[in-house]
Amino acid sequence: MSSVNHTVLGKRFMVVALTFFAIGGFLSMLIRAQLATPNSAFIGPEIYNQIFTMHGTVMMFLFAIPMFEGFVIYMLPKMLGARDMAFPRLTAYGFWCYLFGGSILIIALLVGAAPDSGWFMYTPLSSRPYTPGINADVWLLGLTFVEISAVTAAIEIFISILKMRAPGMSLARMPLIGWYMLVTSGMMIVGFPPLILGAILLELERAFDLPFFDPTRGGDPLLWQHLFWLFGHPEVYIIFLPAAGALSTIIPVFAQRTILGYRSIIAAIVAMGFLSFGLWVHHMFTVGIPHLALAFFSAASALVAVPTAIQIFAWIGTLASGRPRWDIPMLYVAGFFCVFVIGGLTGVMLAMVPFNTQAHDSYFVVAHLHYVLVGGFVFPMLAGIYHWMPHISGRQSLYRLSVPAFWLIFIGFNLTFFLMHLTGLMGMPRRISTYPSNWGWDWLNLLSSIGGFILTMGFCLVLADLVLQWRFGRRYRRDPWKAQTLEWATATPPAPYNFAALPRVDRRADMLEPAKIGPVLAGARAISASCAMASRKRWASTCSPASRST
Repeated sequence: MSSVNHTVLGKRFMVVALTFFAIGGFLSMLIRAQLATPNSAFIGPEIYNQIFTMHGTVMMFLFAIPMFEGFVIYMLPKMLGARDMAFPRLTAYGFWCYLFGGSILIIALLVGAAPDSGWFMYTPLSSRPYTPGINADVWLLGLTFVEISAVTAAIEIFISILKMRAPGMSLARMPLIGWYMLVTSGMMIVGFPPLILGAILLELERAFDLPFFDPTRGGDPLLWQHLFWLFGHPEVYIIFLPAAGALSTIIPVFAQRTILGYRSIIAAIVAMGFLSFGLWVHHMFTVGIPHLALAFFSAASALVAVPTAIQIFAWIGTLASGRPRWDIPMLYVAGFFCVFVIGGLTGVMLAMVPFNTQAHDSYFVVAHLHYVLVGGFVFPMLAGIYHWMPHISGRQSLYRLSVPAFWLIFIGFNLTFFLMHLTGLMGMPRRISTYPSNWGWDWLNLLSSIGGFILTMGFCLVLADLVLQWRFGRRYRRDPWKAQTLEWATATPPAPYNFAALPRVDRRADMLEPAKIGPVLAGARAISASCAMASRKRWASTCSPASRST
């Protein structure tokens, strides 16, 4: 419990996040079971409100962001050629805050006191007159701890990238995932405090009857929406950018060539970071904002598609100009392209004010949200799990269940959520617990529910496949993929200190030869004595383990 090593804490973050993912997936199955047939009495409306609120809360706050935090905490020092993060105790503090805050929410769900006002907790619905119990207070308390954890992780990642890189690894030589995480952590430092502030103000209103969001006493319920979405829309890119960083690392490995457009991708990352803070109001197009402001936020919402497209074209160009190996991670990369592009196109549709006004708060928005988040995060996450699991476990995958698992996930996901575009266009609103049988939504909802259970079976097969790999996979010491980034220069699984000697980088850090430099870095003790003698003869610069690693 007192560990502060980044490898241990990164694993703990990922394991806890995947546990919450399983809980969120179970809640989604309850939602689909309720909506499979009209006039269903499977779950009452009060419990249903708690379930859909907790499903969104768990997936957005307890799974997506902590999952990438765990991956980055585990992997970033290895990719940068460092032994640990900048502030190891801060990392440990963030993990325990995350575990404590998430546990509060799950315990509240088990005892029937979970939040029930939606994962966005709009006022005045979440204010004391309309939510008199402790449900909303549980959400505000638990989420504040989770957000504090996220901010500590963002500070840790930001400082580690700026200060802990290996000798010779300038920003211009840093692997692209380092750039992705530098921008993402900066966005978190700026974007998360508004939500923490909003949660504090809402709790003060609920506990002490202060009028921050009460219009009858001079408050404004839209203040909550502005504070929430000032965090909430950058959060979509905070979730997507780390996944895109994983793709920018995986695709060159399996394309067997370096990535195209290195500098263009960096420019696109920075542009996305800035633009993501200028379009939060597209979640509020129907609240009565002046037309000029609507035009500005609509244009910004469409413009953000440009840097996204630059990255997608760079990835496709890398695959087209290389010699792709279609291993299991590449299946999930292909699934990402199919799913995320559809989500991006529907996002441009929703960025247009007239269409948004028609589709707002319908199941069309639910479908778009899942295509963007599952396509933009879960598919890359699964590609990353299969790519980096040999690094964590020291074993190669057996791949006995991998291919059927992928097809179950891909088919089940599209069957579940593509049909929601149609139910949304037919007028089905979000957040309803039942519906009549004469509105034409019956067969679409039934097929969506069947697809949801197929999707769940796919994830169960992935879990079984990973357990089999961990138990029976063939041991492999270093770099089974012939990758070119520094994390594969460590032994697999890695030692707690990563590198016995810090590497010295004399080229771009995604163009190295880990299989060659790894044994040199691991054998630093054998080299150090001869180098100490050489240093007296002023030969240290040519004999040091750091220089020999290049």
